[in-house]
Amino acid sequence: MKILLDECVDQKLRNLFVGHDCQTAAYAKLAGLKNGVLLAAAESAGFEIMITTDQEIPYQQNLGQRRIAILILCGASNRLADLKVLVPATLQALNAVAPGQVLRIE
Repeated sequence: MKILLDECVDQKLRNLFVGHDCQTAAYAKLAGLKNGVLLAAAESAGFEIMITTDQEIPYQQNLGQRRIAILILCGASNRLADLKVLVPATLQALNAVAPGQVLRIE
């Protein structure tokens, strides 16, 4: 699965998605893009999932027609240690989420 890590997610988290093509926004040359522009560019680049900690995305974007799914990591903070504990549930969610859907991982 091709996964994009949003800029707000610690880039070291990508190493925990073994067996998936997990790229940071910077590596994918999508750094600095925001909101709908980022989602459209990610879809054009073939990303199937975006992982973020931005809990406002579902309220800011109409995601129903999107080909990309979004997983929102709801950790105690954006620190790597707080996000690492959410990885097992995130890996499970990769198989359950559908295009245009948003899942919160707590």
